[in-house]
Amino acid sequence: MSDRVVVEVAVPIATVRLSDPERHNVLDVAGWRALADAIDALSERDDVLAVAVRGTGGRAFSAGSDIGAFADQRSTPDDVRDYSDAIAKAMRAVRGCRHPTVAIIEGICVGGGLEIAASCDLRVCAESSRFGAPINRLGLTMSHDELEPLLQLLGPGPVLEMLLSGELIDAARALSVGFVNRVHPDGAVVEEGYGLVARIAAGAPLVNRWHKKFIRQLLERRPLSEEERAEAHEAFETDDYREGRTAFMEKRDPDFTGS
Repeated sequence: MSDRVVVEVAVPIATVRLSDPERHNVLDVAGWRALADAIDALSERDDVLAVAVRGTGGRAFSAGSDIGAFADQRSTPDDVRDYSDAIAKAMRAVRGCRHPTVAIIEGICVGGGLEIAASCDLRVCAESSRFGAPINRLGLTMSHDELEPLLQLLGPGPVLEMLLSGELIDAARALSVGFVNRVHPDGAVVEEGYGLVARIAAGAPLVNRWHKKFIRQLLERRPLSEEERAEAHEAFETDDYREGRTAFMEKRDPDFTGS
């Protein structure tokens, strides 16, 4: 495990912390691999019900890849492919995590950091946060695997605007284009973010996992099989549903009659 990725667990919530605060929590190739391994390991745990992903130090979520390591890690064609594979594996791990994931963003969130946040299920940020991918200044491209979560989240217009202009956008703009779900004052974003994580963890875990799965299936834009459609009704056969229905009926708001 790279020291640039730290895992903290306070059941039922886990935190994956990107940890290189002096350099805005950048990741080298070992860090990308460690991120994938950390998320995959948490995804296998039944005692974890939600995962927060955040940076360290309060100044950055992540500035993405460690450009200073490129000379050693991303120079030859084989190196480039290995590095790209490490990033793609991390993106797939975050997107495919069995548990809901929330990016809690302080400060800058650019390049690979933007991709990590986009791969999470939800994103909350501070008012002073800034977002973008100014890699056209470096002569670099995002791979298809890196572009996919951004494209699915935002559509082509906002993604191309960030890539072609190289400009950073502020929190208000990130909210308006749909990159973040909520914006909080700088001093409150961590507390508010973990409040959201706790509310998610308090929900029925099987339902949360099913909804993640169903949305991924719909994003594939292919006809669903009868078996896949039938799975949406399996929740009604679980203890989660029976317990939730009983608790709801006992505390029901008389003005709320639907689901």
